[in-house]
Amino acid sequence: MKLPTLTPAHLLRRYKRFLADCELESGEIVQAHCPNPGSMRSCADAGQPVLLSWTNDPKRKLPWTWELYWSGASWVTINTQRPNAVVAEALQEQRIAELAGYSELRREVAYGEHERVDFWLNDPQLGQAFVEVKSCTLLDDDAVLRFPDARSSRALRHLAALAEERKRGHRAVMLFLLGREDGCGFAPADAVDPEYGRALRRARDLGIEVLAYRSRVRPDSIEISDAEPLLF
Repeated sequence: MKLPTLTPAHLLRRYKRFLADCELESGEIVQAHCPNPGSMRSCADAGQPVLLSWTNDPKRKLPWTWELYWSGASWVTINTQRPNAVVAEALQEQRIAELAGYSELRREVAYGEHERVDFWLNDPQLGQAFVEVKSCTLLDDDAVLRFPDARSSRALRHLAALAEERKRGHRAVMLFLLGREDGCGFAPADAVDPEYGRALRRARDLGIEVLAYRSRVRPDSIEISDAEPLLF
C-alpha cells in the first residue's frame, strides 16, 4: 500500500490521546492528529523522528496527521486506519496463505450485536470466513510484540462476535498485523489486559483461528510480510 508523501518531524509530546506536538525540520511546531486510541507504549517517546501526512481538506480541524514513528530500529505504523487497507490489498493479491482462494470479499459487513466485521470472505467451495484485524505496535521488554497496549472492551466484543460465527459453522479469524519490523513473535499482553488474554485463549479453544503477520513499513509504503510465530 502506497503512502502519501510524508513530512519528517520530531515528536515533542503526545497528549489527550488524539493530539501530538511535532517539530518540523524548519523548526516550526505543528499540532497533529494522532489516529491511535491506545497507550502507544514503546512508540511515543519524545525526541524520536516521526513522519506526518498533510491535507488541505477544509473540513479537517487539523491538517497534519501522525503516520509513522521511528523506534531506533524500525518504522512503526501509528495510523490505525492503515492496517485494514494493507490487509485488504494482501487479500486481493492472495498473499495471506491461510485466507487464499476466496472468490468474494466485502468490508465492514454487519455481524454480531451492532458490530461490523473488517472482512467477510465467501466462496461456494470454501464457505464463509469472518476476519477481524487488529493493529499491534506494543514491543514488550522481552522483545515480543503484544496486543493490546491498553484495556479494550471493543476488542473483547469482536472476539465474542467471532465466537458466534464459529458456532454457526463459519470460519472465524483474528488477524494481528504487526506494525513494526523489530521484535520477534506475537503474544497477548496479559500484563496490560489479562481479561483479553484469557478471552483470546478461549477463542482459540473454540476454533477461532489466530494469525499474526509482520508488515514491512517504509516511509513511502506499508505491505504485508511474513507470518510471525504465536507465543502463547
